[in-house]
Amino acid sequence: MQAKHNMIIKRTVDVCMTVLLLCLMAYQVTGEVLHEWIGIGMTVLVIVHQLLNRKWYGAFFKGKYNAYRILTIVINLALFLSFALTAFCGMSMSGHAVPFLYGMTKMTFARKMHLSMSHWAFVLMGLHLGMHIPVMIAKLKLADKLRTAISLLLCLAAGIGLYLFLKSGIPDYMFFKVPFAFLDYDKAGALVFLENILMLVFWAYIGAQAALLCRRSGKNSGEKKNPLLPLIFIMAAVIIGLVITGLVRK
Repeated sequence: MQAKHNMIIKRTVDVCMTVLLLCLMAYQVTGEVLHEWIGIGMTVLVIVHQLLNRKWYGAFFKGKYNAYRILTIVINLALFLSFALTAFCGMSMSGHAVPFLYGMTKMTFARKMHLSMSHWAFVLMGLHLGMHIPVMIAKLKLADKLRTAISLLLCLAAGIGLYLFLKSGIPDYMFFKVPFAFLDYDKAGALVFLENILMLVFWAYIGAQAALLCRRSGKNSGEKKNPLLPLIFIMAAVIIGLVITGLVRK
């Protein structure tokens, strides 16, 4: 009973973090003041999330390391680092939520790092969520045909998400090519959130398929059916996104 209670708390924190992440990525909708306070809330939830998962850190050097576990560790540590840098640089520029922390580091560094790390956190959060999806779906005990149909629909949504991701120029922010974010303040708030959700769906879809690929490639895995199907789905989502991007640019 205690384990189930803890799991409910963890899932609730995960959902809240996802919602706040989507709000943080919608800066043109929330505005500067609310953006800062949402950022503080996100920082608190990240700390709570780490405390709830302290046993995971305690088992860091125990057990065997398969492909799934290695990938999970890399994503989780990279996500925590990106969150930490985003929070630090964000508070260094704060003029409302924590103004007493303003100027902890150089403004030019804080601005560039905050822009880059916030988008890295967005991508890694999507991958992190996706890595947990196969386990959650397995508990539903869906028929194979229904699972395939859902994967195809999500593949299409993920492809559209990739198109929006590239259209928004996010890769340029992530790799410090552009120092400022170019936002459309005339776009409807609902559309901003919908696009952010679709972009998150792409990375969650990649994470879910990567998790399935790791599990099915394991020697002792019980899932031996269609071991390369997750890879095919990943390629299909990428191709859909690139094709849409190419058609729109024409």
